[in-house]
Amino acid sequence: ADAVVAEGYESGGHVGESTTMTLVPQVCDAVNIPVIAAGGIADGRGIAAALMLGAEGVQMGTRFVVTKECHIHPAYKERILKAKDIDTKVTGRSTGHPVRSLRNTMTRQYLEMEKNNVSFEELEHLTLGALRKAVVDGDVAMGTVMAGQIAGMIKKEQTCAEIIQEIVQEAKETIKKCSIFAEDSCGNEAEHA
Repeated sequence: ADAVVAEGYESGGHVGESTTMTLVPQVCDAVNIPVIAAGGIADGRGIAAALMLGAEGVQMGTRFVVTKECHIHPAYKERILKAKDIDTKVTGRSTGHPVRSLRNTMTRQYLEMEKNNVSFEELEHLTLGALRKAVVDGDVAMGTVMAGQIAGMIKKEQTCAEIIQEIVQEAKETIKKCSIFAEDSCGNEAEHA
């Protein structure tokens, strides 16, 4: 492999148990190839944090779903734009296939079915074609609206170029602030010694 993606629990779609904050440094310590951080990254602050954890780049999914270039149903994009910080749920824990999506009728039904220990087949039947329902048909009630926990941070549809320009600038500013803080902290500590 030329690189590896370390995707934390905060991501949309299929998830594991480790958060990005704990996963990325462990993966960086374990491999000798570039690590790409993913999960819970929506802006330049997240990029700066990922770089500080040892990643050499980031992967963003949910943020780029709400771009002018992304050809999904407008209802899917609108649902992300209206999301709040608490609007994602993880279904499928009982089957060993956890998936993070925005809360809707389907996720409520699925979670209730899981609570009642229904069969794997019944759960599969509920979600059969659910991603297509949301992405293509715009059914954001019974479709699977996969999105990460950062959905609540997205407030407008932009072009990919606008997002990249914005997040790179914010990452640079954040890293510069951290550098100034580190220099100041080192200087103050030396004065007090």
